[in-house]
Amino acid sequence: MQLTKKFPFPLKDGESIAVTNLSQSLNELGVEITLLSMNTVKHYVDVDGLPESFNHYEEIHSVELDNRVTVLGAIQNLFSKESYHVSRFYFKRYKEKLIALLKANSFDIVLLETLYLAPYIDEIRIHSSAKIVMRSHNVEYEIWNRITNNTSFIPKRLYLFYLTQKLKNFELRALPNYDALVTVTHRDLESYTKIGFSRKGFVLPISINCKDYIPKKLSKNQTSLSFIGSLDWMPNLEGLEWFLSKVWPSVINSHPNIKLHIAGRNTPNSIVALASKNIIIEGEVEDAKAFINEHSIMIVPLLSGSGMRVKILEGMALGRVVVSTSIGMEGINAKHTNEIMCADTPQEFHDALSNMLENMEDQSQMGQNARSFIEQNFDKQFNAKRFVSFLNNEVLN
Repeated sequence: MQLTKKFPFPLKDGESIAVTNLSQSLNELGVEITLLSMNTVKHYVDVDGLPESFNHYEEIHSVELDNRVTVLGAIQNLFSKESYHVSRFYFKRYKEKLIALLKANSFDIVLLETLYLAPYIDEIRIHSSAKIVMRSHNVEYEIWNRITNNTSFIPKRLYLFYLTQKLKNFELRALPNYDALVTVTHRDLESYTKIGFSRKGFVLPISINCKDYIPKKLSKNQTSLSFIGSLDWMPNLEGLEWFLSKVWPSVINSHPNIKLHIAGRNTPNSIVALASKNIIIEGEVEDAKAFINEHSIMIVPLLSGSGMRVKILEGMALGRVVVSTSIGMEGINAKHTNEIMCADTPQEFHDALSNMLENMEDQSQMGQNARSFIEQNFDKQFNAKRFVSFLNNEVLN
């Protein structure tokens, strides 16, 4: 059984893509999977309207919930030892549905997709003999540590520090409760090991099916930049704001005709207000692959975060040049100037973009190298087979 904190459809964000690609690959290998998903107000999905192609689960169960952040909830949490990040995902109705499914079925494994499902471990232990596998998409407290360190407004910084410490305490306490821990990067597994994890660990990169990614050939006059990412996720917004304030002015000065297309769910008014002849605000796009395909260079200016960025994998699979910070590149291990461009300072970002904008042959070659790199390292079926082998040999034995 697979537990998720949001319904893994449509495939418009990294988490949904990661969850769906793995479950589809496991199904193709003969693994029977039951899904129990939260269906939140923020990411609501009409489960009755799913396409016929979304057919890789034996059963699909969802529980409609409202876990939006509220001022009252945040204030009340100040007087609680619980992590507000985590407690927003603990609901009686979801717990009751989980217990009912555990009683009615005999599962070999319960796969928790992200730390936020860990509060339900006690119920799983009581009502099932299944092994509990945590799939960590990120080292959660590390993301918030980085966000806190990048925050200059002192009251907000202190508040974020307080929330981060409670999240870290929960993440540490949860580690001994897993039968196995799966991370998307070696770095994340090493981070967990350093803070006390000593049980079975496995690195399972987020993987994609390259057959679904057909690069579009662009003409020489179609050079433009793209940014895509959910802008209600703080690291995405933080990175974009940094790029627009620290990097973009010098890029425009050097290349006055270049255009930046910004796509993302819940684009804040502060970003919408920047729309101009050079900055095009697309909002939430229907087809991320089609959007990426229309632009020759993708920027990923992440300053905080953890885990692996699916959008980088998608951009590279589509043969696009990706210019990313080293934090954005974590877990991907592509070679700078060969398969990807790495830039951590405003000057480095400017120079990387100028290099690609002024050298079309280099741009084309890097796009081809990027595609080959993804084909060789992030094939979803290959990694799913490795995962099944790990479960059979290391977890279930």
